[in-house]
Amino acid sequence: MHKDATRGRTEVSDHDQLLVIVDPVARRNDGESVRIAKDVLSAGAEAKICLPDGPEEFCRALARRGSRRPVVLGDDRALLRTVALLHRERELAEGALSFVPIGAPDDLEVARALGVPRSTPTAARTVLHGVVRRFDLLVDDSDGVVLGDLLVPGLPDLVPAAPSVWGTCRSLVRTLVRPAPAALAVRTHRLRVEADGVLLADVDAPVEGLSVRSTGGAAEVTVHPSAAPPRHATARTLTVSGPDFRYRADGRITGPVRRRTWTVRAGAWGLVLPRDAA
Repeated sequence: MHKDATRGRTEVSDHDQLLVIVDPVARRNDGESVRIAKDVLSAGAEAKICLPDGPEEFCRALARRGSRRPVVLGDDRALLRTVALLHRERELAEGALSFVPIGAPDDLEVARALGVPRSTPTAARTVLHGVVRRFDLLVDDSDGVVLGDLLVPGLPDLVPAAPSVWGTCRSLVRTLVRPAPAALAVRTHRLRVEADGVLLADVDAPVEGLSVRSTGGAAEVTVHPSAAPPRHATARTLTVSGPDFRYRADGRITGPVRRRTWTVRAGAWGLVLPRDAA
């Protein structure tokens, strides 16, 4: 790879040696796309093909890549696993990752949002002739990583008022006369949200949700109170705490947890993309 000073981007080298790691799920579900990607990559570079049988072999192959540039064939889970592994080994900054998406559209939302071509031949050619774009990374206090969107979705309020006998009777009558639609149930969290130490919400004021996205070296935070306009903030560190809550990061649900802190790492990792996309 070499730096193009006129455009501030890193060009991939035609002489790069590649380690092509094929995720076992991709190999099992779409062998034809895997074959096409392997043919394109092998025709354009010196490529060592690795076919791990599971996550442990996947990790060992990545750790033993040496000076070869890693190329992953698979879905979002394979991409996330690779970035998380390189982050834990503190090797994200040493080079760039290439990715050829293989899987169902719903399993490739993160890759699409990052700008990776959906077509297998186009993505494979991008590995050979693309440029590196640096992305921010959200890192939490358990060393987990988030590439794209982080959401704390609202859940039904789990702290209702203590029922009375008369209240129970009225509820029974309402249910018999006209059942209440479930969609109208109030969905809230009772959370404390701090952005760089600034309090955006506290547990005494329910919120319907929280969304976070890192861009430009900072996190764009939006809190949605249940009875007030949204609150926006930009921060390097975000802390969410309160009763047990779950959150959705890159399409995956994590939790329940009672406290989590995320920190933005600016330009922490590089991904090879088409020249016009970078």
